Amino acid sequence: MTVRKITHKKEEEALGKPLDSVLFKRLLQYFRPYLKYIMLAVSLTIFIAALSAVRPRLTQIAIDDNIVRKDIPGLQLIIILLIATLVLQGVIQYAMTYLTSWIGQKIIYDLRKKIYTHVLNLNLKFFDNNPIGRLVTRVTNDVEVLYEVFSSGLVTAFGDILTIVWILYFMFTLDVKLTLVTLSVLPLLVYATSVFRKSVRNSYRKIRVLIASINSYIQEHITGISVVQLFGREKKTIDDFEKINSEHTLENKKSIMYYALFFPVVELLGAAAVGLIIWYGGGEAMRAAISVGVIISFVQYTEMFFRPIRDLAEKYNILQTAMASSERIFNLLDTQNPINDPENPVELKDVKGRIEFKNVWFAYNDEDYVLKNVNFTINAGEKVAFVGHTGAGKTTIINLINRFYDVNKGCISVDGVDIRNLSQKELRKNIGVVLQDVFLFSGDIRYNIDLDNTEISDDEIHYSLDNTGLRRFINELPDGISHKVNERGSTLSVGQRQLISFARALAYNPKILVLDEATSSVDTETELLIQKATEKLIEDRTSIIIAHRLSTIQSCDKIIVMHKGEIKESGNHQELLNKRGLYFKLYQLQYKEDFEKIKEQNDR
Repeated sequence: MTVRKITHKKEEEALGKPLDSVLFKRLLQYFRPYLKYIMLAVSLTIFIAALSAVRPRLTQIAIDDNIVRKDIPGLQLIIILLIATLVLQGVIQYAMTYLTSWIGQKIIYDLRKKIYTHVLNLNLKFFDNNPIGRLVTRVTNDVEVLYEVFSSGLVTAFGDILTIVWILYFMFTLDVKLTLVTLSVLPLLVYATSVFRKSVRNSYRKIRVLIASINSYIQEHITGISVVQLFGREKKTIDDFEKINSEHTLENKKSIMYYALFFPVVELLGAAAVGLIIWYGGGEAMRAAISVGVIISFVQYTEMFFRPIRDLAEKYNILQTAMASSERIFNLLDTQNPINDPENPVELKDVKGRIEFKNVWFAYNDEDYVLKNVNFTINAGEKVAFVGHTGAGKTTIINLINRFYDVNKGCISVDGVDIRNLSQKELRKNIGVVLQDVFLFSGDIRYNIDLDNTEISDDEIHYSLDNTGLRRFINELPDGISHKVNERGSTLSVGQRQLISFARALAYNPKILVLDEATSSVDTETELLIQKATEKLIEDRTSIIIAHRLSTIQSCDKIIVMHKGEIKESGNHQELLNKRGLYFKLYQLQYKEDFEKIKEQNDR
């Protein structure tokens, strides 16, 4: 847990000013498409503020001009006006609430879409360093926090300020001295608000950091639930989660305590202001310097005055949380993708599939190179295998061919064109990858084959089923190709998921095919199906095969042996055996029993 606390501290230190003007201006930019609706909402707010402030004035007129003088028709008129203002205020309040909520929903829709689109286009290195749970927090919780600002926060805050201005205007027009006496509690209110603002700001910023940690922890451990249960780590996982959760709960309790202290203080100061009105105003009324109606209207105005003060404190609180959330959102949106398409990308026509690595150096971090001066050429239609111990750089080569990362030095070309001069979409649509760990999406089998690509026809899908051995499995299902697939394909076997990935690759009909340990986790029967599917897949395609089982690559045109990021040997199966080098040693390790039997026979 020490590491997590340090992470929290670093995130808090990274936060900027509580009310960063730059962040605030960026938030306001999202209002622009809806400016006319916002202006309408502001206009409605002005009316509501004015109507609210008029009622105590009407009460004063009713008492001093009608009740005291026993003017019944005038009193009835005032009552009608009071009812009319209440009804009109209710109607306008409904319209404003609906309008501001609509604006807020539209803005967060735009913002969430922008964040999700941005995240999907970031390169893999970004995801290597950022927990998925934290990214989910950005798209969900942090955006929802901004909803309050976009929907009602700024507009209603403006309305609260206008209400205070209207109240002060009517109070000063009624009696200046009584107004000054009433406002004598303001210095204490300003001080209390300042203390509350600072305390709640720090608390809410910590809460935003902690909720991101909770989301990250939950996402990570639910994704790896099988490992947690297999190794009996449920209690330890729950205990660790309890520590993070308790931090979050304690910080929320702090913020609740600040509210619990602040609002009674505001109520107490409001009561003190009413007491001052009664004390000073009552004395003045006894001397006939002030009318009873004025005192009653002042009491009403005082109650109304402190209500928007409390609301503004709440709005400020919302703004604090919004600043913390927006800071993280904009940090994410400002993340530059180091892999970008060229301004004028080259268009590949009639792709052959020739791949060349020329003096390629690559490191995931700084200069800790995992590939060192790698050179090789794969001709169009060739079947080439990469072998080597774990960490030799085989998977890195796949990542670089797909341009998930850019090389540090050297050049990778397809059909003689540097892949950095191609659009990423153009490059990847010509490459099909079948991974060892197959990822399936929630939906049905058909969706997991065509990935909702309308360019893939039914005939192409059925062709892929027939030529990957998947047809038999599909026919056994009651819903056939429409069979529901759970998240990550949890209800399917490893072999079934693997066959679906083969069908997916065949349906997309790529010119370059990459098989990364595609048969390493399946049974013998499924492996035979996959081998048949592989034979069909590699027809007329440039094929790159990464495998630990050397038996699966003996028929390859070329085998490239890698060790610690360098190419040590290259040739076909028999040539490499004859060299009696690294490949020969790998072969000996896998077929140790066969070699021993041959040796025994020779000794006899």
